[in-house]
Amino acid sequence: MENLHEYLKKENYKKIKFKVTKTQHLAIKAKINGIAGNFILDTGASNSCVGFECIERFELAAKKSKTKASGAGGTGMKTQLSSENKLQLGSWKNKNFSIVIFDLSHVNEALESHKAKPVDGIIGADVLLEGKAIIDYYNNYLYLR
Repeated sequence: MENLHEYLKKENYKKIKFKVTKTQHLAIKAKINGIAGNFILDTGASNSCVGFECIERFELAAKKSKTKASGAGGTGMKTQLSSENKLQLGSWKNKNFSIVIFDLSHVNEALESHKAKPVDGIIGADVLLEGKAIIDYYNNYLYLR
């Protein structure tokens, strides 16, 4: 049998490298609106998100949202939403990407308490589902189609 990479390449999947951090998170590079950032790849996060402090950096047009965020850091957190953005992971692109914006300080405080680098946001299941994701944990690759 051919190797996984060759098979997925024939199926038009894009290969994106990730790293496993000392906190056992999957760290991945991504670009939002052409601007690079550091993200956690999180299969348990329903939506991709960035922190409020990244609105200007990623050139996001933030709009108020009635949706409250919940996660490991708590529940009922206020959010904003930004639509019609460009997302790129490796050579995989989404030209009409919506992203949730909320307070990620609790995530970065936890990372920094373990001497890990802070992140700009989280890549969640919305991207993984859209890209028909396959995660190769052994070789540290995310494949998106």
